[in-house]
Amino acid sequence: MLVRGASIVVLLLAGMAAAQSSMTSASAAPATDPAKPSLVIPAGTRVPLSLKQAISTKTAKNGDPVYAETVFPFVVNERVAIPAGTYIQGKIERVQRGGHVKGRAEVLIHFTSMIYPSGYTVMLGGSVENTPGAEKTSMKDSEGTIRQDSDAGKKVKSAAEGATTGAVIGAVTGGGKGAGIGAGVGGVAGLAVGMLSRGADIRLEPGASIEMEIQREVTVDASRVSSRREVIVRNSD
Repeated sequence: MLVRGASIVVLLLAGMAAAQSSMTSASAAPATDPAKPSLVIPAGTRVPLSLKQAISTKTAKNGDPVYAETVFPFVVNERVAIPAGTYIQGKIERVQRGGHVKGRAEVLIHFTSMIYPSGYTVMLGGSVENTPGAEKTSMKDSEGTIRQDSDAGKKVKSAAEGATTGAVIGAVTGGGKGAGIGAGVGGVAGLAVGMLSRGADIRLEPGASIEMEIQREVTVDASRVSSRREVIVRNSD
């Protein structure tokens, strides 16, 4: 009986020790922080931007930075995910001037980050979807390449004007035969001038409207998203 009672006491003491150890471990474990509220900006979202600096294929180089600013808020589930006044940063990935004979001016811009009015910065992948603020340009491909419209008609016009001028001069100096020769010479001269001149460059002026398309889903911390107005009011308090 004595041995049996001692065994029971040992078992009770062991159980109490295990329970105490579990309680100590539980109290030592750090409390789990609640999940931060987040907003998801879906891929394919289009955001209107205003360009902050001029871009020209005449002077731009691969790797040059690009700066823009959102002009209208984007809302997710009745909450502002991208407020107006958010800075958008990117860079020129590829630039090409118009050719002498063929090849139009092109520029490819990719956007890489958003800087909120609060200073909160989010990385993104964005491309140009449309350039409503740029004249005589169009989108070449889904990658976001901006391409200058063709100016072949302008070169044809130069050749025609050269032919007309040559015909007039030839007629004055040599009659009908001279007019034909003059037209031919003038046409060749006009075509040569057109071939020697480059195609038109793309130029995007400061303030030009650009539509950015977000290429992949972006998650932002909702607690750090605030409009410029909210930041100004908070700083003034």
